[in-house]
Formats: sequence, structure tokens, C-alpha cells
Amino acid sequence: MKSSTTRLFFIDVMRAWAILMMLQGHFVDGLLDNAFRDTNSIFYNIWLYFRGITAPVFFTVSGFIFTYLLIKSPQKGWENPRVKKGIKRGLQLLFIGYLLRMNLFGLLQGEIYDGFYLVDVLHCIGLSILAIIGMYLFAVHRKPWLLSAIFIGTTLVLFLFEPFYKSWDFTFLPNAIANYFTKVNGSVFTIIPWLGYATIGSFFSLLFTKFKSHKNLYPVAISLALVLGTTLLFFSSDGFIWLYKNTGISLFRSIEENNYLFIRLGDVLLVFALFMLIRKYLEQKTLLAIGSSTLAIYIIHFILLYGSFTGLGLYRFFSHSLAPILIVPGALVFMFVCTYLALRYNTHKATIKTQVNTRIEIIKNNTLILTKRLDPMLREVLVKIRVIFQRILVRVRG
Repeated sequence: MKSSTTRLFFIDVMRAWAILMMLQGHFVDGLLDNAFRDTNSIFYNIWLYFRGITAPVFFTVSGFIFTYLLIKSPQKGWENPRVKKGIKRGLQLLFIGYLLRMNLFGLLQGEIYDGFYLVDVLHCIGLSILAIIGMYLFAVHRKPWLLSAIFIGTTLVLFLFEPFYKSWDFTFLPNAIANYFTKVNGSVFTIIPWLGYATIGSFFSLLFTKFKSHKNLYPVAISLALVLGTTLLFFSSDGFIWLYKNTGISLFRSIEENNYLFIRLGDVLLVFALFMLIRKYLEQKTLLAIGSSTLAIYIIHFILLYGSFTGLGLYRFFSHSLAPILIVPGALVFMFVCTYLALRYNTHKATIKTQVNTRIEIIKNNTLILTKRLDPMLREVLVKIRVIFQRILVRVRG
């Protein structure tokens, strides 16, 4: 197998790990009885900490993979086929994000519930892809360093100024739009600051692509990820305190008081280092297949757990009610079922699409045939109606 392909194995497996972590995280968080959410328990705290790593890793990896494929193409700008594919993908994720929050029973009553307008991970990743494309189109024909500067600059701005904008309620915007920027109405994710993880992933992708032929790529990348990740994880808060004391800028103090963005970025870098370190052991078809099936896994898990369309999901019947003795095996079964169904779907996806397209063509053809047959009859009916109408007018005037 070619080395250029091998170098992406660890990214695909990272994505598989992140989606599996998300499955168990959502299952446990949604169904575990509140009585067992004990912050004094070392096991619960470990689970809680690693659950917090999942979303930053997933966003970062998503930005990495998309940008890697985007800049890999020899065509530039709008001629790059990945641009149109990316736009289509971004809009598709936005559409699916809203579709999964739709309630059919509400629609039958002519009502769209407020939950439909809430923003989740699919919305933010879709919008992040569109934003990355916009940055790419702006910078691609300018200075070579500009795109890297935009990616890293976006991350720094969103992370550094989070204490300012997190308090904004965006009430001047319609709720459907405000939900992309604030959690006040119940959105799970918002485009700010989560776009910052996608753009830092894009920045990592540019570095990876630039030095992909270097013989010491992985030793250097692993070392840098370990050093920078450890620094952000253990020393970034102290660093912001030092900056505050020496500059008097209150922003640094505010960042330190809730320094989750930079700490989680440190976690992401350490996860990158780990998967790069064991990359030679990750060339397994199942893991790679899971990594390429994350969208299907996400959709299936959302339907089974939260009851998309019908509201009849596990969350409705077992919300915050299960003990750990049921949660642990239940999460494992849930992960297996969602992954199995997604892999089965992807295996037969081409066949399913062919059958669906065939059925659509049959319906179209039958509709055309029926229309042609009905056309003369409709014309005759219209003529008779016109004659009757004219007779009525004559009698009324007479």
C-alpha cells in the first residue's frame, strides 16, 4: 500500500474512535440515572473528562480530512472539484441536521416545534465546511502563506475572545439564526467557537501536506504534538495568569477562569500524537470502514436514541433512569447496533440508490403515460364545463 495513503490511516481511525466515543457518551449522558452522576467518583470523572474530548477531536479531524482532500487536488479555486463537492456536502449536513430534528406528528398537526430550530453537531460541521471553502477561495490565488494564517488566525480569535461573545444573547436575530451563535435557546453546539477546532484541523492538514514527503515527518509531528499538547493541557491556564499580571489585560484573566478551549486543544494534540504513534497497527478494514461511515452512524444513533421523526427513541422511555449495571452493557450494545447497521447500509448503499432511482424513474414514466392518457379527457371535460358556463351566463342575462 502506498505511503501517501497510509499516512491517512491514523486520521480515519481517529474519526472512528471519536464517533464511537460519541455513541457511548450520548447513551450514558441521556439514560444514566441522576443519582449516579457522582463527581466524587473517579470512574464517573474519567468518563466525563473523556466525553469532553470527543467533540473537539471530531471537529478537528473533520477539518483536517476535508482540507487535505481540498488542497490535494491539482485544480485551484472554483475549478477544484472538491469545492463543489464540499458545498454540496456542507448543505447536505445542514439539511440532515434539520431533518433529524423534525417531528412528523407535529407536521401532521401543522406545527413545527421549537426543537427543530436547535443547532447540533451536523449543522456546525456543515457550516464549518462551507466556511473553510470560503477561506480557501479567498486565499488560494494570493500569497502561499495566507491560507495558513487565516486558519490559525480564525482559531485564535474564536478561542481568545470567547469570554466576550459567550455572554451575547443575539436577540436581535431570529431564533433560527441566533441558535447558531448562542446556547440560550437550547442549541447543543454553536458555530462559535467550534469552527475554531475545524480550522485548526485545516491548519494541521496544510502542515501535513507540506511536509508529507519528509523522512522524519512522524517523529517530528509526534514530538511537537506531545510538547504543545502537554503545554496547553497543564500550563496554558498559568500562562494566561502570567499574561494578565504582566499586561493588566482583563481578557487573559477571563480566559483562565474558563480555559476549556485551549485545554481541550491540548487533549486533541495528545490524541493526534497517540494515533500517529500507533499508526502501523491501525490498518484494519473494520476501523477504516467505521471512520468512513460516521454520517450514517450519527443518523442511526440519533433516530434510535432521540427518536427522530416520531419521538419514539430510547431517551423517551429511559431518560435519566438506568443504573450503571445496565448502562455499561447497554452502551456497548448500542455502539455495536449503530455501527453494524451503518456498515451494512454502506455495503449495500450503491444497490439501494440504484433501486431507489429505478423506482423514481418508473414513477416518472408512469406519470407521463397517465398524463398523456388523461390529457384528451381533461380537454373534453374543460370544453363541456366552458359550454355549461356559457349557457348559465346566457340564462342569467336573459
